[in-house]
Amino acid sequence: MTQASTTSKVWFITGASRGFGALIARDALLRGDRVIATARNPQTVIDALGEQANLLALKLDVTSETDAQAAAKQAVARFGRIDVLVNNAGYGLLGGVEEASADEVRKQFDTNVFGLLHVTRAVLPTLRAQGSGHVINISSIGGYMSHQGWGVYCATKFAVEALTEALHTELAPLGVRATVVEPGFFRTDFLNADSVVSTANHIAQYADSVGVMRTLMAGANHKQPGDPAKLASAILKLADDANPPLRLALGSDTVAAIQKKNQAVEAELQQWMAVSTSTNHDDVTA
Repeated sequence: MTQASTTSKVWFITGASRGFGALIARDALLRGDRVIATARNPQTVIDALGEQANLLALKLDVTSETDAQAAAKQAVARFGRIDVLVNNAGYGLLGGVEEASADEVRKQFDTNVFGLLHVTRAVLPTLRAQGSGHVINISSIGGYMSHQGWGVYCATKFAVEALTEALHTELAPLGVRATVVEPGFFRTDFLNADSVVSTANHIAQYADSVGVMRTLMAGANHKQPGDPAKLASAILKLADDANPPLRLALGSDTVAAIQKKNQAVEAELQQWMAVSTSTNHDDVTA
């Protein structure tokens, strides 16, 4: 970590009526920051956070680019700037890759990927004009390491990782930062029926893979190791850092999973190195 900024910030947070979004908004407001908190129904934001002078609750369905553009304009009209964009809105699709219908896959990408892009495109002109700001995209350990039963969801989070890597490089010369946050399992309502959708189709032959995951998730709700309040505190520290990282893993389970995958990838790379490097033209020496 580098030296933290103590300047009051203006936050734009999607999916802010509950879960991580509401907790981040609450903590930002408690320290005197100003917050644009968005949800499909802005009244749910007021219900969660109360009426406050520093809070602007806005309607935003992230799947609507029109909503995103309108919300960004309202935010700047009210507070004059945006310092931190937190792309938090999203949901999970539990089911095997083959089990997921085209419509279920499309809806998952519409929210988790295209929705994030709608909001990011709407806010970035303000950050570029300021020559400052920080885009924080909430991914998942599933954005770094895919899992059985979560293939489509993880595919959306892999996309978020790729987009953030590119943004990190593209925005740096403009004074704007981009970070992807990779939470593990936190004790939120993520596994509730309104946050996770199960595929309508269940194929019996996947009982030993996808079926095992369904059973595991049914017993894991509200028993996850991560503390959501501590995640919110970590996001504020991230936003205050003068030189934020490209990636921020949150949770000891995420750290362990990343280390395990990195070791496996390196071992496999070495095992197949001769084949991997055998495909160059003969006139290529390196």
